[in-house]
Order: sequence, then C-alpha cells, then structure tokens
Amino acid sequence: MDRSDIQDEADFRSTTHVQGAASFSKFMTVLQIIADTPGTLDIAQLTKRAPFPRGTVYRLVSALIAEGLVIQSGESGTFRLGPRLLQLAAKAWEDSDLRSIARDFLVSLRDATDETVHLAVPSNNRMVYIDKLVGSNRVQMKTSIGAQVELHSTSVGKAWLSGLPDQRLVEVIKTLDLRRHTDKTFTTPESLLEELKRTREQGFAFDDEENEPDIRCLGSPIFNRFREPVGAVSVSMPVYRHDVRSHELCARLVRQTAQQISTELSRMV
Repeated sequence: MDRSDIQDEADFRSTTHVQGAASFSKFMTVLQIIADTPGTLDIAQLTKRAPFPRGTVYRLVSALIAEGLVIQSGESGTFRLGPRLLQLAAKAWEDSDLRSIARDFLVSLRDATDETVHLAVPSNNRMVYIDKLVGSNRVQMKTSIGAQVELHSTSVGKAWLSGLPDQRLVEVIKTLDLRRHTDKTFTTPESLLEELKRTREQGFAFDDEENEPDIRCLGSPIFNRFREPVGAVSVSMPVYRHDVRSHELCARLVRQTAQQISTELSRMV
C-alpha cells in the first residue's frame, strides 16, 4: 500500500466516523425520548419532541423497531423500549459491580427465607431486575432478569424512592404515572409520600398486593458511599405464605441484607 492509498483510507475512515457518529446520535436521541416516556408517545407526538424532520424520525423509528430496540403498541400506537435492548442491558448487568457484590448476600437471604429474592436498580422512572433467586417452593413469582416494574407499586420501587432526599423525591413523584394496579395501589402523591415516610421509619418497604393480587413483597434500599440510593433488594411471596412471623423475619433480613450490600459497595473507590 503506497502513501496515497494510506491517505485515501485515512480520509475514508475519518468521513465514515463523522457520518456514523451523526447518525448514531440521532438514533440515541429518539431512543432516549422513548426511554424517558415509555408507552406515552405515538409517532405524531414523537415527531414533535424529536429535533429532526418528520421523515427522519419515521426512518429512525422504523429502523429501531426492525432491530427490536423499540416496540409499538398495536392499540395506542405508543412506543417503549424493546426486548433486544433489555437483553443487551441484562448482559451488562450480569457483570455489574452491584450484582457481583450483592450475589453472596442474595444467596444468604434466599436460603434464610426460602422465598424469591430480587435485586433491582432504577432506570427511566422504573426499577429493573438485575438478579433473581428463587426458593424451593413450587409457587413462585413469574418475574425475570431485565423486567421493568413501577416505582409506586412495588417494594423495590418504594424502597428506592424512600432513600431519595426530600426535594428529589418530590420531583420524581411529580413525573410518575400513579396507575392503579389493584385496589391497594397508592395512586395520589399525598398517599404515596405518606407511605414512603413509613418506609423510611421502618427501614423497609411493604408491597401489600399493590402491584398484583396475591403477592406481597418487602424491600430495602441499597446506598453507595455517598449515601445515594442505587438500588434495592426484596423478598417476595404469595399471600398464603405471608404471616406475622414471616413478615418480621423477612423485614429484619431484607434490611440486614441491604445494609451489608451498601457497606460493601461503599468500600469501592
């Protein structure tokens, strides 16, 4: 390869890099808008939010759907993150420091309760499960790593919210769609704030069939070395296996587990 060929290749790589970066930036912009407003915007609303011509937005969304990074509701026409993106994220979470640090503590919690244990982190006003361990009982929760759950109706969500400073907590709650899942779901900012006050006082959140019938969960927040909530751990069980004794046991153990993980996490530089 002579000098001119080398220069031509360098020019090509430089041009391709710039063009590719610009295209990638557009994809990421649209993807971020969808991630920030899952299940909320249809194509007309999305074109108003995105800083690109209508035709460009259509092409970007079509490509994202084709790659499984975005899905569109057949009923409302709104968009949310797709399964492929969640699968890619799950791969990253498998190697995450939090997941690695928490694993042994989660195993101990699972063994002590013989119930389903979850580790979750916040993502776009939701919680995402990054680890799950199940007990020996035949009846278990039908959840999976990578699944997203709402903040206001789950123990991991309420636990994480309870760890936020007051001002930040109010700001986050204002952005939430407090949808009713059962007749026990907290659907007003006032009732949710009162519940989170109790959560702070007792050191754990209690999901009393608020997200789905016949399931109860207890969760506690995990903090980094700056005392910022970075996730939550929970124990889940069907109602028929939940009583005063199991409640007290799980509450004590989930608090202890979250504290142990927080301590280990705070040692990281």
